[in-house]
Amino acid sequence: MSGPYERFPFMLTILDTLPAHFLDTPARELHRLLPGPTLIHLPGRRQPPLFVSVLLHGNEDSGVVALQSVLRTYAGRPLPRALSILVGNVAAAAEGLRRLDDQPDYNRVWPGGEAYAGSRECAAMGEVHRMMQARGVFASIDVHNNTGINPHYCVVNRLDQAVLHLALLFSRTVVWFRGLAGTQTTAFSPFCPSLTVECGKPGKSTNEEHAARFIEACLHLATFPVHAVRGDDIDLYHTVATVRVPTAVSFGFGDARADVDFDPQLDHMNFRQLDPGTVFGRTQLELPIDVRDESGCDIAHEFFACGGGTIRLRRAATPAMLTLDARVVRQDCLCYLMERLPLPRHEKAARELCASL
Repeated sequence: MSGPYERFPFMLTILDTLPAHFLDTPARELHRLLPGPTLIHLPGRRQPPLFVSVLLHGNEDSGVVALQSVLRTYAGRPLPRALSILVGNVAAAAEGLRRLDDQPDYNRVWPGGEAYAGSRECAAMGEVHRMMQARGVFASIDVHNNTGINPHYCVVNRLDQAVLHLALLFSRTVVWFRGLAGTQTTAFSPFCPSLTVECGKPGKSTNEEHAARFIEACLHLATFPVHAVRGDDIDLYHTVATVRVPTAVSFGFGDARADVDFDPQLDHMNFRQLDPGTVFGRTQLELPIDVRDESGCDIAHEFFACGGGTIRLRRAATPAMLTLDARVVRQDCLCYLMERLPLPRHEKAARELCASL
């Protein structure tokens, strides 16, 4: 490093060069180089910078591997565009966990969220948000993995053309979700094209390579196209509900002793349109799952019914991020439910759609 760490009292470290050995250090060992969440500013031929966040969940390391691959390619020569990297939860990464039990979720502590207000993590991400907004960031990419069987896809909070063109550089499968308060993409969306990329399961070279190609394409992007995205170039979904298991309810996957015994192949349903009557699991309880729409309203009875010992869908839906990882279910959710959405033909139609739903 060219100089000492710049430290803030709320645990953020800021660097203007890569730490020694960063490019060949696995995510689980980054805690040996970085004392906590670290923002790294790197110069490039174009300004303003591209912002990339990785390891907001410590067990999702494809973004780290992808960045290391891209940066090794440019060793000794300038990047096509300035790049600001946030490396998030290195402590959880050391344990191979999404987060530690005594930590908040690093993707719920950004401006706009209230659950962890006053925490050191919230202050750290608030400073990252402030600094990147001041730099006039070109675009924001938050790189994630998931634990279930999912295709590679993007999550966007807005339907403007720049965001959709950015998403299509990664995948034609795009999920519009108006956002969870406190997530990185939701916090950055008001001032730059922002999206989350879901790169499948961690530890797979094909997922890491896809993420690396996407980051490199974004670094080479000079401007966003002015023409509208064609409807037949995109598979657009709208997230309509989040499904969780209440804390007091026990559950398993193929465990008849639990309050809810979910189908042990539940994650095979991801990104498949399910018909009414599809069975999610078995239970003797009345309705042992919590289902909320984007406004936080209880819509469990709209989507699910329990009878004859089974939990069934009441209406057609397409799930995403169904997982068999019980710890992830407890720390986040069981899944999201989506509906296919026709692409609005122009910006005005997109704004009207966003306002109507």
